[in-house]
Amino acid sequence: MAATKVYAARLTGLAVLGPDGESIGRVRDVVVAVRYDRQQPRVHGLVVELPTRRRIFVPMLRVTSIEPGAVALNTGTVSLRQFTQRPGELLAMAQIVDSSVRVEDPDLPDLAGVEVLVVDLGIEQTRTRDWRVSRVAVRGHRRLGRRRSVHVVDWIMVSGLTPYEINKPGQDVTQLLEQFEGLRAADVANQLRELPRKRRIEVAAALADDRLADVLQELPDEARIEVLHSLDPRRAADVLEEMDPDDTADLLGVLPDTEAESLLAMMDPKESEPVRRLLEHSPDTAGGLMTPKPVILTPATTVAEALARVRNPDLSPALASIVFVVRPPTSTPTGRYLGSVHIQQLLREPPAHLVGGILDSDLAALHPEVPLSAVTRYFATYNLVCGPVVDDGNHLVGAVSVDDVLDHLLPDDWRDQEPDHRQVAEEGSAEDHAPRAVGNAIRSGSHDPRFTEGVEKL
Repeated sequence: MAATKVYAARLTGLAVLGPDGESIGRVRDVVVAVRYDRQQPRVHGLVVELPTRRRIFVPMLRVTSIEPGAVALNTGTVSLRQFTQRPGELLAMAQIVDSSVRVEDPDLPDLAGVEVLVVDLGIEQTRTRDWRVSRVAVRGHRRLGRRRSVHVVDWIMVSGLTPYEINKPGQDVTQLLEQFEGLRAADVANQLRELPRKRRIEVAAALADDRLADVLQELPDEARIEVLHSLDPRRAADVLEEMDPDDTADLLGVLPDTEAESLLAMMDPKESEPVRRLLEHSPDTAGGLMTPKPVILTPATTVAEALARVRNPDLSPALASIVFVVRPPTSTPTGRYLGSVHIQQLLREPPAHLVGGILDSDLAALHPEVPLSAVTRYFATYNLVCGPVVDDGNHLVGAVSVDDVLDHLLPDDWRDQEPDHRQVAEEGSAEDHAPRAVGNAIRSGSHDPRFTEGVEKL
């Protein structure tokens, strides 16, 4: 039986189905319009994540029913435009949940004058088929590591949930962090970019240094700088140490020289030295693109040891595709560069064989000052995803991987650009419904036919 009352947290993760039962995506949040007069907020719609990880808006008027395992729509035609939060809208899970509020319920005298946390919102459908936030689940702050009891109260009994109060700093992020568990750093970065600035900074402050470093590497420069500036300088230096040296160099390269030098000075010298060497090169050369920490071995290393090194889960697939063999020392800049061994070759050799006996010494190496255009031709010519960078003295100074090349070939704002909607498979209803703009028009009572342009059928 379809539900007319449901909690926002229960909606999160539910499959969204078109009229023919085809899967469109999954619910990630609920969009509500909180009022200043404490009347029940109207639910505008759902934030739905497509299989491509793009998040779109689906108006509640498109929702036919909410079942225990899925949300059903009355159309398979929705807008594929990236969800953009409108003024006056708040996200239930991303912004309202974890807010500190006060409850004025005479039936709960123990909560009088005490700050409690919002843990969920109850929404229900009215006789006019609108959805409203009617209930709020709250819980006291933890004491001695123990969670307090959860109470469900009417929305009108809660104070502290106006847009102004929610936007005050210091909001808890526990439930947001739970949503990020198990996600790849790139997916967390995409979600962070879509959060309001306040919540983005609060989440960044709560992430562990290594996790935040991974996420920063997937953010565009503007968002990286924003997050970095929100951190205490000492912690900012710690996070930079956790990042790959080439990503650290890219980030410091867009900061003022004095600020970059100050952060470098606070970093461990072992971590800052390779970054300083990268900063000596132009960012659009092999020396500026490379990482100084590829897999580097001596000729006496066995195949078994080499395979163990490339199994390191912290290595990107590109860096794990090839090992570089040098004379000691093996830290860049290394001793004399001897050659490389591809992982396919390692897999074909007996484990006890030495990598020095299976070297590919004919593969051309890149010079640090080679421009980006030459690097791309190099990868295309030799069908590589990773290549060595060697200086004039035949010392290995790093390696360029194809992901670094792509980052520099794509436009600076490639993460913000929408994909071609025609790439999405077309299924479901052929009804001519409007995109997000039409949803906005419906909410305001307008049915301007101009809003029917750009319809996409999932």
